[in-house]
Amino acid sequence: MPSITRTFATTASPEAAHAYLADFRTAEEWDPGTRTCERTSGDGGVGTTYRNVSSFLGRTVEITYTAAEVVAPTRVHLRGTNESFEGHDIFEITPATGGAQVSYTARMSFSGVSRLASPLVQAYLPRLASKTVDQLRACLDRQPG
Repeated sequence: MPSITRTFATTASPEAAHAYLADFRTAEEWDPGTRTCERTSGDGGVGTTYRNVSSFLGRTVEITYTAAEVVAPTRVHLRGTNESFEGHDIFEITPATGGAQVSYTARMSFSGVSRLASPLVQAYLPRLASKTVDQLRACLDRQPG
């Protein structure tokens, strides 16, 4: 199962970081692969669903994300699924001097023919994670509070 974790500091407060990350529509700003992300049900809490269209390794894919955990101001866990993919985006937020520290874990599993892509995805993840963290940090640093 391909996975990666990155931890970084931001000037955003834990509360501001959590609010930003709990609204997964913001993935359009910080996730390099996301083309569109719209809320399809819910109020942002547990059970809220999002329709995410992403480009990944040259393919356009649609994934339904569901907020599995939303614990202010410390944790956001989104579970994404489609017919051949299950992913978990987990954000753990802790107070830090001058803002917050964010630990971001992305875990993915594939089924069917897509399973064959797992080694390629694992090899690509470090480069994608660096780009994602750079964009995410910049977005969080712009948050008020």
